[in-house]
Amino acid sequence: MIVERIMKSNVHTLLPTDTVEHALDLMEKKSIRHIPIVNAKKQLVGIISDRDVRDVLHSSLSENFKNDDLTQPLSKVMKTNLLTGHPLDFVEEVAALFFEYKISCLPIVRDSKLVGIVTESDLLYTFVQLTGANQPASQFEVKVENISGKLAEVTSILRERKLNILSVLVYPHEDERYKILVFRVYTMNPTGVIKDLQKEGYEVLWPNLPGVTS
Repeated sequence: MIVERIMKSNVHTLLPTDTVEHALDLMEKKSIRHIPIVNAKKQLVGIISDRDVRDVLHSSLSENFKNDDLTQPLSKVMKTNLLTGHPLDFVEEVAALFFEYKISCLPIVRDSKLVGIVTESDLLYTFVQLTGANQPASQFEVKVENISGKLAEVTSILRERKLNILSVLVYPHEDERYKILVFRVYTMNPTGVIKDLQKEGYEVLWPNLPGVTS
């Protein structure tokens, strides 16, 4: 899946000359946590977060508070060392950026212009959709040898049961000779397919059904 499918394209922005007070007001009215800062050509030049605004507000409680702190331009407080993405980037690559750099949003840029934004919430929602975790289904985990063809073998067993697969994830096993396949399927009773898998010699790690052994 590419970023263009999940990014918000109706992005609320401000100019570097707008004030911290203006940013605070926009965040409260639109219930947002990040505001990209653009110039007159819609080119991204910075970003301000609710944390940046809070820092200014906290300073207002100190003895050193100046009356113009909230009216200072965003150019003085915005972050300018930015990571950006492209609409054709893969969502998985963007998620890796969020994890590696501990960021909570990513501006999306095309031809030097801001075209969207992706937040942590957007990524979480997307992965919920991709895994089918928001739909009624059963999940089970199967340990298989780390060789080609094993996924096809397991799915053929599911096909015999006429089970519709919502999602398949592949996790590494602590032993590199194996991997773990995690299936979500449209059934509320996975007992039958688990027994079928075990009859074929597969180790079902979850669920561990009472009285069912491989």
